[in-house]
Amino acid sequence: MVKSINILFLERGGIWSYGLPDGLRDLGHEVRMSGPVHSGSLTRHLSENKPDLLVYVGWGRDHAPAKQTLIRKFASDNNIPLIYWSTEDPNFTDEFTLPLLKRITPAFVFTISAKAAERFRMLGYASEHLDFAFHPRIHRRIKPLKPYKADIAVVANAYPGVLKRYPKLYRRKAMNILIRPLLKAGYRIDFYGRNWHLMKPYLGRSLPTRWIKKPIAYKDACKVYGSAKIMLGLQNYTDMATQRTYEIVGSEGFLLTCNTAGVRKLLQAGRDAALSSSPQETLRLVRHYLGNPKEREQIRQNGRLAIAEHTYTKRAQSMLDALKREGIIP
Repeated sequence: MVKSINILFLERGGIWSYGLPDGLRDLGHEVRMSGPVHSGSLTRHLSENKPDLLVYVGWGRDHAPAKQTLIRKFASDNNIPLIYWSTEDPNFTDEFTLPLLKRITPAFVFTISAKAAERFRMLGYASEHLDFAFHPRIHRRIKPLKPYKADIAVVANAYPGVLKRYPKLYRRKAMNILIRPLLKAGYRIDFYGRNWHLMKPYLGRSLPTRWIKKPIAYKDACKVYGSAKIMLGLQNYTDMATQRTYEIVGSEGFLLTCNTAGVRKLLQAGRDAALSSSPQETLRLVRHYLGNPKEREQIRQNGRLAIAEHTYTKRAQSMLDALKREGIIP
């Protein structure tokens, strides 16, 4: 057992204030969010809370180079171990993660990519694979709510700029497998996220305005997962599963996603989720499951059971175990 420690997440209060922080709290640790990162906020937390550990996650407004330099100085001056959880690997490893690591020189690097973790170790960084997960308090089954009811829905940002810059990213193929055939066949899809109005080059048509919903708060996304008959889950890589794969299935949503090796590590096709390898298969699966609510319900329940061990409490324990082995925490 690791004794209770005081952990400061360098986070404004967005999506990374949920999940892993909740898992650490489940284990009895004190966890706080920094708010916007600047010298004043860091000094205040040092004075009021005396953190034992700093955790920096992902890519956002507080990841500009100047902020990274500030964080490194704060950690060094106050002798507080700085941990980084990299959530943008492997596509952005060279462009973003490696420059960040050089600036902040973390005591330990966790990453969602096992291959990236191996690469970081070869470069001299202590590193381990730490995947996404779900947390039962946030990702939970709810009764269908009228404003969110739909035959088919997507909760995701569109990322047209990323698709243009990285045409070989698997996400583009995932859209061709899951979304384009349904649009062509006349199915309505409700889209929750940013920039779907810019996606005509990748979807083959413009989306009706009424299909494009406002982005939904992270903690409220389970309202969509529980209300839509079918949730489409885009994948970014063939050997990994996305964050929302865990969250949709953890919320007992009915997931239709790509039949990749990364997904098959978690879910069995036809038992825990619907998995498609082609546009034709997507159409067949949608026709079948829209007409079979009892099968959908059974798969919802099976999927939740299949990922029962993939909670953020388990991930938090894995994180602390790694830090203990490295001698970073007592």
